[in-house]
Amino acid sequence: MVYWHLFIAFFIPNIVGYGGGPAIIPLIEAEVVGRYGWMSAQEFAETLALGNALPSPIATKMAGYVGYDVAGIGGAIIAVLATVVPTLLLMLGALGILYHHRESPRVKRMSQWVRPVIALMMAALTLGFLMAGLEGPGPLHTTIIAVVAAVALIRFKLHPAFVVLAAVIYGGIFLG
Repeated sequence: MVYWHLFIAFFIPNIVGYGGGPAIIPLIEAEVVGRYGWMSAQEFAETLALGNALPSPIATKMAGYVGYDVAGIGGAIIAVLATVVPTLLLMLGALGILYHHRESPRVKRMSQWVRPVIALMMAALTLGFLMAGLEGPGPLHTTIIAVVAAVALIRFKLHPAFVVLAAVIYGGIFLG
């Protein structure tokens, strides 16, 4: 039954999540943390941070890690397949339809709504991570990491992977 739950936990977010990794991460979190309880919000945040530091799409990395953590190699395979195969099939079908109707005002309006929806979902995910950081490591460490990350990203234009790596190192030294 765990294989079926893994399949559903990654199949549904990848079918309904339009917009790539940033759009489906909150949906995956809702399944993995909220519905099935395979991870705490803090563990999910740490897994996401580590996954963002590595190359390749985030959804497949998250699926592979969670699947392996829950049910070993078989679980990893099921979760990755649930992430990749349905999305590939749906995208091929949707792209054909969207391309055929690319000049339609309805299609153009629909496409304009995607970014704001993703922004709201990412804001909700960020707020959840902030709350988990305040409860876990505490306000001091959370503030230090947030301020240093913001300065590194905005002022010095440092690549996000290096910022995540620095936060992981900080956490390993001061919170480990």
